[in-house]
Amino acid sequence: MRTATLADAPAVTDLLNAVDLIEIGRPETDLHTVEADLKHPETDLAQDSWLALEGDRPVAYGLLWDESSGERIDIDHYVLPEHQEAGRLLLAAMEARALDKARGNGCGRAVVHLHLNVRPVLDTEVLRARGWYVVRRHHVLRRPLDRAADLTPVPPAGVRVRACADEADRRRVHELYRASFADHFDFQPRRYEQWLHDVDAQGLDWSLVWIAATDDLGDAGFLMARDDREARGWIRSIGVVHGARGRGLAGLLLRHAFAAFAGRGRDTVGLGVDTSNTTGAPRLYTRNGMTLHYAVDTWEAVVAG
Repeated sequence: MRTATLADAPAVTDLLNAVDLIEIGRPETDLHTVEADLKHPETDLAQDSWLALEGDRPVAYGLLWDESSGERIDIDHYVLPEHQEAGRLLLAAMEARALDKARGNGCGRAVVHLHLNVRPVLDTEVLRARGWYVVRRHHVLRRPLDRAADLTPVPPAGVRVRACADEADRRRVHELYRASFADHFDFQPRRYEQWLHDVDAQGLDWSLVWIAATDDLGDAGFLMARDDREARGWIRSIGVVHGARGRGLAGLLLRHAFAAFAGRGRDTVGLGVDTSNTTGAPRLYTRNGMTLHYAVDTWEAVVAG
């Protein structure tokens, strides 16, 4: 076992795609995504990354980061099915490091979160034996696209949609993001500069980010999409401030993204949604033709020493 470096990104991508193939039936991890994770500003690779190798081949991989500056710590964990013991060793090392980080933040415990497919390669009995439990479920949805049918929608009277064109618009999207998601599960407020890294701003096509505004409220909603995934177009986040919900802005932005991806020649678009979301987002996506691709559970452990 050793720490990971940026040079390991291709081999880690291969490992993650091997896990994808088992869990969802096809490889869907892109190299640039792994590279962005390894560059996370809240991750010190010398202390917050783990690779278990058989010869030169990674068989398990872990990454830890801290966005809360408090007790909440996040980890990623991947393991091949025949190497569960390596996975257990990584998990133990990450729990110890999470507690270390939380103590460095002035907390007496770490509340650690890990996202796993509902039928993961990692043996969930290993998790349960170590005190982990499921606290949330998310669905990854997808929808086929048709260039002839998915046309840019016409906004209703008093509503406008504009592309994110400049720095001022980017900062406005960040403000809308914070306002829209403040009461969502596990939301971590992020400064503008931190948020730019979270969305991989340097690699983001900002023409696929839109702001919805109304005559009476001004800017009230946003949608961020990406077109750098091999498998499909991807909607990273969509949000509407509380006072503007129920006016069709989210649906309008969603259909706007469908049209943009269809116009680029994409045949599928996807997104992730919290199944316990209280804003009605799951129903919105179903009404707009999105169906389940796979499900992900959020596992939690409270680590104290």
